[in-house]
Amino acid sequence: MICIGHRGARGYAPENTLVSIELAITQGAPWVEIDVRELRGELVVIHDETVDRTTDGTGLLSQFSIAQLQQLDAGKGQQIPLLTQVVDLIDQRAVLNIELKDSASAPLVLALIEDYVNRGWSLDNFIVSSFFHHDLHWLKQQYPALRIGVLSAGVGMSYAVFAQELSAYSINLCGESINQQIIDDAHQRQLKVMVYTVNSASQCLALQAMGVDGIFTDFPSDMINLLA
Repeated sequence: MICIGHRGARGYAPENTLVSIELAITQGAPWVEIDVRELRGELVVIHDETVDRTTDGTGLLSQFSIAQLQQLDAGKGQQIPLLTQVVDLIDQRAVLNIELKDSASAPLVLALIEDYVNRGWSLDNFIVSSFFHHDLHWLKQQYPALRIGVLSAGVGMSYAVFAQELSAYSINLCGESINQQIIDDAHQRQLKVMVYTVNSASQCLALQAMGVDGIFTDFPSDMINLLA
C-alpha cells in the first residue's frame, strides 16, 4: 500500500506549497497530491475558492491577479505556487496527482502534461483526479493514455461501475464511507483503490488489511514508517 502525500505533507508544512511538496518527497512519499485552480489563464496550486484559510489574505481567488496572489503568505513565508513550479520541483522524483478543483483547469492541465511528455517526461509521472467526472471523461477522450483517478465521497449502489465506465486508473474514496464490497468490486474491474484522508495508525492498518492500494495522508513519514 503506497502513501501519497496529501497537498504535500500538510501535517508538517503549509499545504500545497513548495516546501510541503519537497518535504513529502524527502520523507519517501512515492506520490504527491496537490490541488489546482485556473486563474487568469494560469494554473495555481490552491484548494479553496478563497485565500482566507491558507494565506494571510482575504477574498475570492478570482479577485486577485497572479502577481497579487504571489504576494500573499501561504504559511511560513511560502507563496502559492504555479503548477509549473511544482512540476519542475518534483522533477520526476515522484508521481504527481493533480486534482482539478474547477472545470476551467482541465484543458490547461492537459496542455501542461503534453508539454512535459513532449520534453521527454514519462506519462506515468502524472495522474489527474477530480470530483468533476465530466472533466475526467473529456480528458480521457483527448488523451486516452492519461491516467485518471475518479474521486467520490460515497459508495453508490453500482460500486465501482462509474469509474470503470470512465476507463479510470483508480477510484479515490473517502475513508469514512469505504467498505470491503467496493474494494473487491473495483479490483475485479482492474481499478486501484485509493483512500483519503488517512492520518491514524489504526485506520491505515485496517485499510491495508482490506486490500487498499494507496492512502492519501497529511503525515507521509508517519504512515510510511508504520507500514515499513
